[in-house]
Amino acid sequence: MQPVGQFVPLLLLCLLAVALPGADGASGRFWHLTDLHWDPGYEAAAAAGRPCPSGGERTGPAGPWGSYLCDSPWSLLRSAARAMRDRLATPDFVLWTGDDTPHVPNEQLGEEKVLHIIANLTSLIKETFPGTKVYAAMGNHDFHPKNQFPGKEHRIYNQTAELWRPWLSDASLPLFRAGAFYSEKLPGPGSRGRMVVLNTNLYYDQNDETAGEEDPGGQFQWLEETLTKASRADEMVYIVGHVPPGFFEKKRGKPWFRRGFNERYLAIVQRHHRVIAAQFFGHHHTDSFRMFYSDTGAPINVMFLAPGVTPWKTTLPGVSNGANNPAIRVIDYDQDTLQVLDVVTYYLNLTRANMMSSLPVWEEEYRLTEAFQVPDGSASSMQTVLERIWRDPHYLQLYYEFNSARYDLELCKQECRVDHLCAIREVDFIKIAQSSVSAVMAKSKRKGGGHEIALQCM
Repeated sequence: MQPVGQFVPLLLLCLLAVALPGADGASGRFWHLTDLHWDPGYEAAAAAGRPCPSGGERTGPAGPWGSYLCDSPWSLLRSAARAMRDRLATPDFVLWTGDDTPHVPNEQLGEEKVLHIIANLTSLIKETFPGTKVYAAMGNHDFHPKNQFPGKEHRIYNQTAELWRPWLSDASLPLFRAGAFYSEKLPGPGSRGRMVVLNTNLYYDQNDETAGEEDPGGQFQWLEETLTKASRADEMVYIVGHVPPGFFEKKRGKPWFRRGFNERYLAIVQRHHRVIAAQFFGHHHTDSFRMFYSDTGAPINVMFLAPGVTPWKTTLPGVSNGANNPAIRVIDYDQDTLQVLDVVTYYLNLTRANMMSSLPVWEEEYRLTEAFQVPDGSASSMQTVLERIWRDPHYLQLYYEFNSARYDLELCKQECRVDHLCAIREVDFIKIAQSSVSAVMAKSKRKGGGHEIALQCM
């Protein structure tokens, strides 16, 4: 018989192994980078004292590592790649969620230039992570004319598929050529994880090609079938794309999807949320998240919006302080369940970097679990983060500064608070128009009773 003194520690170790996600060694890490927006004309323009092409008529100092008025020079992209290799050289995989070309008029690009930019950035990622699986999604700027993605085969889809052939399975190639979406099993023996990469540019409200269609490219039907099959196979899924549903937190009531597409996407997430471990998108250039709820108001899923590498200041009317510091991020996750365990964001203080004579230093900006005091990145934990942002000015300000990767350090006051809370909480077009935050989060469970808030979202 084993002595009691030896049995108790062994029992505790077994209990800990069961209780802690990834305690059996099944935790992993992957990179998520988005919105690189390479401006190939940056260096020549800076050397000649001209505005960068992506800055339009805006003038400002064009530093060696970039400018807040411009898209990324190659030096910045190389610096980001170096930082990723130094921080985590052998990730399980890489998510790359698109937008590669600069913010310039269509007449300055063309199909060949768009493909040239995608090819160069593809080479940079391959060189940085040789032999690593990359799940790449197209952004609304990765086409010509920009935003006008068709729901059928196109030369740009075909050429991009060839560039990404080392990352795509034989089964994914025809799907990508037909509509730029696909699904792949995650790497690793016995993996029950699946990546679903969407072309949500088909749903973009600036895409005139698909405006009158019910299901561009058949992607919605394909997504439903893919999630149903994943459920039957006992798989868990990450959904990845560029343009997200819902609203832009820096401009009240600014959507990205057309209304019908937004409604259908939300219905799919509600119906299949048990098989969706998390969603990862870009497009905003900002660091935020979106909550998804059941019909009864229970949090069922979360979408993580990654900050962009480009520091470009948006020209969207009505947006103030619309730039950001360049940022990249690592996701810690459970390899079996795909549960997000932590989110670690690294950023480059561009102002400081341009003042230094040495190579720029990418710093750890924050860890989700430490900054917001939550155990992981599950839907329930992110609901806690939302409630803390709502109730506590400290967490609101912390979130707001992270939102621009510490570019905008102004105080987030009442209007700012409303915009961010509503964008996080209400992805549904109808609900955000009909309700206020007080209707969806009526009372704060503070000591001494409920605390009503009345913040109109629209």
